[in-house]
Amino acid sequence: MTITRTAIVTGAARGIGAAVAKRLASDGMAVAVIDLDESACKPVVAEIEAAGGKAIAVGADVTDESAVEYAVTRIAEELGAPTVLVNNAGVIRDNLLFRMTTDDWDTVMNVHLRGAFLMARTAQKHMTEAKFGRIVNLSSTSALGNRGQANYSAAKAGLQGFTKTLALELGKFGVTANAIAPGFIETEMTAATAERMGVTFEDFKAGAAKQIPVARTGRPDDIAHAVSFFASAEAGFVSGQVLYVSGGPAA
Repeated sequence: MTITRTAIVTGAARGIGAAVAKRLASDGMAVAVIDLDESACKPVVAEIEAAGGKAIAVGADVTDESAVEYAVTRIAEELGAPTVLVNNAGVIRDNLLFRMTTDDWDTVMNVHLRGAFLMARTAQKHMTEAKFGRIVNLSSTSALGNRGQANYSAAKAGLQGFTKTLALELGKFGVTANAIAPGFIETEMTAATAERMGVTFEDFKAGAAKQIPVARTGRPDDIAHAVSFFASAEAGFVSGQVLYVSGGPAA
C-alpha cells in the first residue's frame, strides 16, 4: 500500500520554495504551501492541482509561535499529519557590519532560526508519533562567510548546527534532519541583489557563472531535486548532513 505523506514547505510562494513544493507534489506528497501571504501561495497550489497533485495554501508568519501552531494543526486536519518539513522561509538584510542595524540582525535571525525552530518543534510531534519524519533546512554557501552578510551568514551557519542536533535527538524516532546549502540560484532574491548593485540580472549571472566550476548558475529545480532525495523514504540512513548544491566544492 502506498502511503501519501504530507509535506510542509515554508517560504513557498516563489523561487526555491515553490520549486520544492511542486517537486514534492510530483513525488506523490500532499503539500502545504506556506508563506506570509496566503493569496501569494495560491498560484503554486493551482499548478500542483493542475498537474494532478494535492495542496493547500497557508498564510503564516513562521516567527509567530501561535501562528505556527495554528498552521500545523490546520495542515494536519486538512491534508493529514505532516511528516516532511522543509524550512525554506528566509529574508536578507545585507549590509556591512558598521552599517547593519539591530533590526537588520534581528529580522534575519528571527525568520531563519526562530522560524525553523518553531516549525520543527511543532511538526516533530507528528513525526515522532508516525515513527517517520524528514526535516530539511535550507542553509547557504554564505554559512562559510560572505562580505556584507554578517546576519545571514550567522543564521545559515546556525541552521547547520541546528540540523545536526535535530538529527541526534530525533533519529531514534525514525526522523532524519539534513541541510542543503545552495550557492548562486536564479531567484527573485538574487535578481533584487543585482538591481541593488546597479547591474542587469544577465550580467550578474554571467559574472557569477565565471566563478562556478560547472560554469553556470543554479536554478530552483536544482535545489528541489536535492530536497526530494532527503525527503524520500529511501534516504533514512542519511542524517545530520549538509549538502552544498553550488556547482563546485564550496565547502
